[in-house]
Amino acid sequence: LELAGEANDYVGKGLSGGKIIVYPHEKSKIVPEENIIVGNTLLYGATGGNCYFRGVAGERFAVRNSGAHAVVEGVGDHCCEYMTGGIVVVLGSVGRNFAAGMSGGIAYVLDENEDFAKHCNMAQVELEKVEEHADSDHIDPYEDLLQYDALRLKDLIKNHYEYTQSTVAKKILDDWNTYRAKFVKVMPTDYRRALTQLQKEAAEKGEQ
Repeated sequence: LELAGEANDYVGKGLSGGKIIVYPHEKSKIVPEENIIVGNTLLYGATGGNCYFRGVAGERFAVRNSGAHAVVEGVGDHCCEYMTGGIVVVLGSVGRNFAAGMSGGIAYVLDENEDFAKHCNMAQVELEKVEEHADSDHIDPYEDLLQYDALRLKDLIKNHYEYTQSTVAKKILDDWNTYRAKFVKVMPTDYRRALTQLQKEAAEKGEQ
C-alpha cells in the first residue's frame, strides 16, 4: 500500500505482511520531518510486514507490535509501548515514555541532541551503542538481533530512502559513520536474556 498524502490513526493495525509506504504529496509544501504524516496508535498488534513513513507519527507508535519493521522520522509519546517483537527505527525526535512495557523487539533512535535517555522509560530496557561489524559479507542482519546492528539499521534506512525519497535518510546515508555513532539501540533486558539462552541452546545442540 503506497500513499502520497497523509493518514490518520491505526495505520497498519494487525499488519501481518507486505509494505505500507506513506510520504507527502509532491505538491505539498510541508517539511516531512517536521510535520505529522500519520496519526496515533500505528502498527497496533502488528505481527509482520514493513512500514516506511516519511514524516512524523503521533502517539503510541508500534504499540503491542510483535513483528513488523518500521522506519519513521519522529514520534509522539509512548512509542514502542508494550512492544514484544519487531524493529522500529526513529530518525528524529521522540516524546515522553518511550519503551514503556517494552518486553521484546528492538528500536534504534537517532539521538542527535544526546537527550534520548530522558524520554525513555528505563524500567525494562537498556540503551546500547550501534557498533559496526568487521565481517559483513554474506551476513543476514536480521538473523541475530544481538549483533549486526549497524548492518540492520543501514539496510532499513536504505529501504526508507528507496521507497520514500526521504532527505533525512539520504543525509544519514551520505555521512554514515558520523550518524551511525549518534544512534541509540533500545534493547529489552529480558529479551536479550532470552535470545542469549536460545543461542546457547542452539550451540549446544550443534556440538552434540
